[in-house]
Amino acid sequence: MRFLLLLLAGTLSAQTWDLVIANGRVIDPETGLDAVRWVGIRGANIGAISATALQGRTMIDARGLVVAPGFIDLHEHGQDFEAYTFQVRDGVTSSFELEVGTADVAGWYAARAGKSAINHGVSIGHIQVRMKVMKDPGDFLPSGAGARQLATPQQIEEMKRLMEDGLRQGAVAAGFGMVYTPAATRWEILEMFRLAAKYHASCHVHIRGGSTGSSAEPEAGLEEVIAAAAVTGAPLQVVHINSSSRNRAPQMLQILREARARGLDVTTEMYPYIAGCTRIESASFDDWMDRPASDYHNLQWMATGERLTRDSFLKYRKQGGNVITFTNTEDMIEYSVHDPMPMIASDGFGFETGTSHPRSAGTYSRILGVYVREKKLMTLPEALRKMTLAPAQRLEARVPAMKKKGRIQEGADADVTIFDPATVRDRSTFEHGKVPSEGIRHVMVGGTFVVRDGSLTNATPGQAIRAPL
Repeated sequence: MRFLLLLLAGTLSAQTWDLVIANGRVIDPETGLDAVRWVGIRGANIGAISATALQGRTMIDARGLVVAPGFIDLHEHGQDFEAYTFQVRDGVTSSFELEVGTADVAGWYAARAGKSAINHGVSIGHIQVRMKVMKDPGDFLPSGAGARQLATPQQIEEMKRLMEDGLRQGAVAAGFGMVYTPAATRWEILEMFRLAAKYHASCHVHIRGGSTGSSAEPEAGLEEVIAAAAVTGAPLQVVHINSSSRNRAPQMLQILREARARGLDVTTEMYPYIAGCTRIESASFDDWMDRPASDYHNLQWMATGERLTRDSFLKYRKQGGNVITFTNTEDMIEYSVHDPMPMIASDGFGFETGTSHPRSAGTYSRILGVYVREKKLMTLPEALRKMTLAPAQRLEARVPAMKKKGRIQEGADADVTIFDPATVRDRSTFEHGKVPSEGIRHVMVGGTFVVRDGSLTNATPGQAIRAPL
């Protein structure tokens, strides 16, 4: 037996791999591996994890660097090619639009085929479907009937048909944002959850009363979606629990833990910034018409960086566009980061105005630089679990391809992020959101470099991630 093991080891070391990552600190969240190893890659897959030297046609010396699974972002609205170039420099290798989603799943994937630096996937979105059925004039979020008009039974049936079409076309999940569609009744939402359950699709939900300083109790919105999951059996992902909770993160996370303890498939996510961002014309601002003057100063117009007054709020609300909302606190971020439940997801945007919310470019590097290295609120392996394995596992029941992502293991997809733990840090700010992170040295998608030595390669190996058709 000893001879056989030595023979196998010798055969492994004698192979020449397409790419070898040498001497890096390899962290695999699933197996608990955290040690210096050599990683052999052939084609699009990891073929070897070795404690001894491997030979490769291309060699990367990762001494002093961390070799991690590529980061998986379950909540990223910036699904254009420029946005991907900032995400990948933040270590992201798979990017998903699962909250708002799309009403045209097949068209969404076709628009990105063969053109993307990173892997990508989308949900069939109740928001977008409702906009289509109700003939709402908005583009990304509803601004008219899609937000504020009750649906007839016939319209709900049409929504169900479109949602099911999207699920049959391979949508990764079902997306919801009741804060943006307040006229959607509890029954309408239950009908859509029932469809998601039928297709084993997780429901990614922005709860009612969350994120913009609403006077509504966030607990009520959370209880609504937990009840919908319990009634229908649909898996539930509550998006950005930190911002939806506002100052109630401990209570909201306790509710989620209690639901999980009773067997419900409920998960959540967070981003590490004290401000959110959304469309100012959306229904989430319907109760902002007569606030105290000081409240408007908590809003920052993305395009110019100016803090708003009541007059400028009303002006921009008629115009429409993205507004940054300072409605959270650092202590709630720290509480949510330290809690083992929330995954990391950016809720990032694209760069249509030439800038963006800083989370669009810096979420993952900020977690590693600020909350792991500086504040020590979680360990590096735990942070990587929240960025890689946990989001992959959230999607695996519907998308079996995710079982090969979020891991550094033999047979896993060669989606790999290599970073310097001593220097990794976000550089984007609320005034200058279009600044890439630093400390992300190399990123591979399917074994192809998309970032090498800190610079983009312009390669486009990203693949569509979707449920089996």
